[in-house]
Amino acid sequence: QVQLVESGGGLVQAGGSLRLSCAASGRSFSSGRMGWFRQAPGKEREFVGAIRWSGGNTYYAADSVKGRFTISRDNAKNTVYLQMNSLKPEDTAVYYCAAQSVLYSDPEYPNLYDYWGQGTQVTVSS
Repeated sequence: QVQLVESGGGLVQAGGSLRLSCAASGRSFSSGRMGWFRQAPGKEREFVGAIRWSGGNTYYAADSVKGRFTISRDNAKNTVYLQMNSLKPEDTAVYYCAAQSVLYSDPEYPNLYDYWGQGTQVTVSS
């Protein structure tokens, strides 16, 4: 059974930092990417960033998080991390990790991910 389990969310003040983790189990995802998405109330799910298991290439949303968020992975632990610095109130959302079973062409589209975690709430207060 494939499982993606996120952890690390919580309440933080603006300017603070959080690190989210996503532990994958049940199968190998070495061929594809792990992605992070977020969804704020009343908004569509938004791409945050992604990383390839093989090689570690990273991709980030164009403007909203670049320079503040960093994605990394620990292949031995089958875990992907989202380090979030300089958090802003507009970063408040439920954050989801997702996995591609194979390498699809584009990391930004939710429908190109085969498995999803349950989400973890991040709340940034002003």
